[in-house]
Amino acid sequence: MNHDIVLQVLDACDARRAERRAFMKNAGLAAAGASMLAACSGGNDGPGSMITPTPTPTPSPTPTPTSSLTDQDVLNFALNLEYLEAQFYSFAATGASLPASMLSGTGQAGAPNGGRQVQFKDAAVARYAREIAGDEQAHVAFLRSALGSVAVAQPDLDLSADVNGAFSTAARAAGLVGANQAFDPYASDENFLLAAFIFEDVGVSAYKGASPLITNKTYLEAAAGILAAEAYHAGLIRTTLYRKGLTTPSLIDATEAISNARDSLDGPSDLDQGVRPIGNATNIVPTDSNGVAFSRSAGQVLNIAYLNKASVDRGGFFPRGVNGTIKLSAAN
Repeated sequence: MNHDIVLQVLDACDARRAERRAFMKNAGLAAAGASMLAACSGGNDGPGSMITPTPTPTPSPTPTPTSSLTDQDVLNFALNLEYLEAQFYSFAATGASLPASMLSGTGQAGAPNGGRQVQFKDAAVARYAREIAGDEQAHVAFLRSALGSVAVAQPDLDLSADVNGAFSTAARAAGLVGANQAFDPYASDENFLLAAFIFEDVGVSAYKGASPLITNKTYLEAAAGILAAEAYHAGLIRTTLYRKGLTTPSLIDATEAISNARDSLDGPSDLDQGVRPIGNATNIVPTDSNGVAFSRSAGQVLNIAYLNKASVDRGGFFPRGVNGTIKLSAAN
């Protein structure tokens, strides 16, 4: 291919992403998102607040150097994330937790708090939820089998719709609800999809970011397989939100607001996109200017999971932190 053409294509991609971000800065998404989320409750204290940082633990923990991590460390980090996703989807699809036999292991054993079944109105969304729930449970089982006796236990998970819970905190940070208002991820098909959107893109970027740390080819192939499954899930959630957003535009606005909130946590790089169309094309697959999916470090993933841009070891969806060697978010 001609070198000048390559440069033109890359410049066009960069311009497209810059255009999207410029639009979002002036879009005023808070009002649109708030009007869409009918399942919110609470006061009238004005626009959505920023995420309140969790106090830094004392003494402050020290990050584990990447060079000293083992394949087991990386897989256990992934297992923590799979517990979160599997439990969310299990409750949303069936109203029940994963079996207790799948939750034991090393570290501080915890429990899922607040999950419940969604009363789906859209039969397709209900079927999607059941399929993803089955896949995520299989991921947990597979990683636990690969790790054997060193598999970490499920830590405490906040899956609640409480006004002070992780979902509500994330929604307020995105401007979807106001101060002292709650976001209920189980109240409707649309709320479920937005809650799933919080997880899925992060899961894809987490596996991609972790893959260079895995040395065993068997483990690497397995991680690549899970990455592919997570990418299918993310694409499905994004496509469904886009389709519903054609008749309810505030849903598309909400994905952009969540994307911007995630980017505010994981550092200065732009590692996120919502589903707003660009030009005459959709934006179902979030990629960089080379058409490559984004990567996040483990610390950046935990920034989002803990809902904190500081270097901490707990908070958000993991109230007491994750189990294993990798547990500290990045300092952003």
